[in-house]
Order: sequence, then C-alpha cells, then structure tokens
Amino acid sequence: MNVDLIIRGGRVVVPEGVRGADIAVADGTVVELSPELAGSAREEIDASDLLVFPGLIDPHVHFNEPGRTDWEGFATGSSALSAGGGTCFFDMPLNSSPPTLDGAGFDAKLACAKASSRTDFALWGGLTPVNLDRLEELAERGVIGFKAFMPDSGMDDFPRADDLTLFRGMQAAKRLGLPVAVHAESEEMTAALAADSRRNGKRGWHDYMASRPVAAEVEAIHRAILFAEEAGCALHIVHVSSSRGIGLVRQAVQQWGGNVTCETCPHYLVLNRDDLVRLGAVAKCAPPLRSPQENGELWQELASGRIDFVASDHSPSPAWMKEGEDADNVWGGIAGVQSTLPILLTRRPALPPEQLARLTATNVAARFHLPRKGSIAVGYDADFSLVDVDARYTLTREDLLDRHKLSPYVGRALRGAIRRTIVRGHTVFLDGQTTGDFRGQLVKPAGKGSE
Repeated sequence: MNVDLIIRGGRVVVPEGVRGADIAVADGTVVELSPELAGSAREEIDASDLLVFPGLIDPHVHFNEPGRTDWEGFATGSSALSAGGGTCFFDMPLNSSPPTLDGAGFDAKLACAKASSRTDFALWGGLTPVNLDRLEELAERGVIGFKAFMPDSGMDDFPRADDLTLFRGMQAAKRLGLPVAVHAESEEMTAALAADSRRNGKRGWHDYMASRPVAAEVEAIHRAILFAEEAGCALHIVHVSSSRGIGLVRQAVQQWGGNVTCETCPHYLVLNRDDLVRLGAVAKCAPPLRSPQENGELWQELASGRIDFVASDHSPSPAWMKEGEDADNVWGGIAGVQSTLPILLTRRPALPPEQLARLTATNVAARFHLPRKGSIAVGYDADFSLVDVDARYTLTREDLLDRHKLSPYVGRALRGAIRRTIVRGHTVFLDGQTTGDFRGQLVKPAGKGSE
C-alpha cells in the first residue's frame, strides 16, 4: 500500500459500535479501514489495547486572540485541546479584541489562528446590535454561524442582542444559511436580581447563584425558540444547565419540527453549587452551577440522547481576574478544554463509546455541516484520539497545557488517558506533550468555500 500512516490493532469507534480494525491514511484522509491491513506505510502506530475515537470537536471555546492572548491564545488553547483528544475547535467571537463582528475582525483572528493553532478550527461570528449589516461579509468568509448573548456579555465591545436585534439577526442568518447560537438567560431577570443583591449587601456565592435562577434560563430559551420559529432560522442553545431547558428544545423539535439543537458542558454534569462555594471563582460560570439533582437529571438527558453534544465552554482568564470577595464582580468562566472526554469516560455506568463519539464529534460535524469531520470512515479527515480508557489518574496542574492552568477539575480522579492525538494524519500530542510543527487550518460549513 502506498500510504503515509497505518494505525494497527486498535479498537476503532465507528457509528455502529467498536470493532477491531487497522486504519490506513494517505494525504491526511482515511483511505482504508479493515482488519489486518497488508503492506506497510511510512509511519505505523501500534494501537493495541487502545480505543481509537474520532478526534473530539469542541464547538465552544474562548481562546481570546487577538487582543487578549495573555488570557489564553491559540497556541496554548489548541495544545490543551489536543491533550484532551481534540482535533478541531470553534472559537467564539468574544473575548478577542477586536471581536469577530465584521470582515476585518475575522481576518485578524484567522491570521492568528493559522500562525499558532496546533489543530483545525472554525470561527464563530458575532450577532449584536452594532453589526447586523456585517453578517453577510462574515458568512462570505466562512463563519460556522452567529453567536448572540441575550444577557449582558460582560464585554463592552460585544453588546447583548435585544429581542428585535436577535429576531432580525435570525432572519439574516436564515437568508445566509447559517445557524444562530444563543447564550440564553433573561437580562431583565438576572440584572434586576443582581441589583437587588448588591443593594442589600449580598455578594457571596449563594447570592450570585440566586441572581441567575433556572427560570431565567428557561424563559430565554423559550423566547429564542419562538423567534427562531418565526424567522425559520436554525437555532443552537449553548451551555444548557438545566433539564427543563433541554425539555424545551426537545419539545420544539417534536411539535414543529424545529431546527433546534443544544449542548451542555462537563461542569454542569459533574460540578454543582456546593463545588462553587468550595472552589470559588475557578468554578464561576453563567449560567451558574446548579443543584446535585440537576447533575443527575442532565446525565439522564445525555444518556437518552436528548442532548446533542458536549462542549467545554473553555473560558480562561489570568489569575488576578479570579481574585476578590465580590462574587458578582469576580470574572467568570471555567477552563476545561482538556478534560471533556476523560470526564465523560469517568462516569459510571459508562456511556457506550459510540455514543461518546456522537456527543463529542459526530453530532457536532453533522450539525454544522462539516462532511469530512467527526467520524472514522473512508474519505474522512484522519482525525483520531487514541485513548487508554482503563487508565486511572488524578488530574494535576502539571498535566494541564492551557496558559493559566486554573481548572476546577484539578484534584479530580479521572479515567481515560489520551495517549496520542492525530490531526489529518499528523501526531500533534503524544504521551503528555505536544509534538511536531503541524499547524491547523480553517474549516468551513459545506457549500461555503474552502480555505
């Protein structure tokens, strides 16, 4: 065989289940998948005793470049992603400076990503009151979709989308054939509740959580679905923290065939309000961590297939931004891009490997129209994560490859050690460290051109 790479002896995770097979790769593409391939290749990898997953695709990260590379950056962010078995990420339009609100902002971010990213990537465009007339130029450049904040984003240069802005943006997204993703919390509720807490001198973690109740999330999801139905727009709800929110999405799909999907995050599955009180700002996020009961209900939703995929919402910041006694004003965001797959593998009873592949790769690629990503099959990009699913370890800060290593998962006992990560046939992570000088490329939705 005239191929570049053969991975031998692994248990390969395919849509139908797990099967023993060798994988042949040429020019970054899977060209054969069958037991005991004959011949040789320029490189051969022994995957005995390992599960070979399709490379994880994380559709929700904030790598904050350009402008705030000291918060993370593409080099360290993509390194951490690869250490977690990730081969592609979708970078959010904030908190970079400038945010990705127009063609110039897209071009600036693309240049940074091409120079430094160790994995493939896609870019979200923003949907705000100040750039409704720039959505077309973002679409022409190949954004994966448009992201809107229904509450205050916390960034002055990325204003929230009021109802009319969101509806008009959805109408434009419909014309452009792209989905809208929303951070769904009611600004009216959360702002008023937070103001009440401050007036009464209540600035602790319980007060912060009380200012962003489940009702604020559920109301905003309902409103976003209503607007999307009227606009005929594809809608994606990011980081859903409650089973009631998941129920609204499923109801929309069942009742009117709505083009609506949702994601949750590892922190909503394994962390709860007690952890926020114990850990402090390293576990602050919005929507906030919920009750232990919500943890269990979200796992049930995940197991039943009612959640489309799991994303990290990796949102790091320097340590000084996590300091202080005022829970409302301490910067929020959880850094966890490296830990998604191990957290899912640690759960007992374990979800089947093929279901984990759908939740971390296959469904993401299908939702965002990436026909060469997300599965291990002939004709697909050779993106793999080689995992020792039986390995047990305790996560330490020294294990982390992101810039600041401020993860709420440090100290947690995990299963599933990522031994090697491969992007389009190139090993980018091996036994605890990044390797090689491979650089990723922009991926675009099918029909939107190629990079």
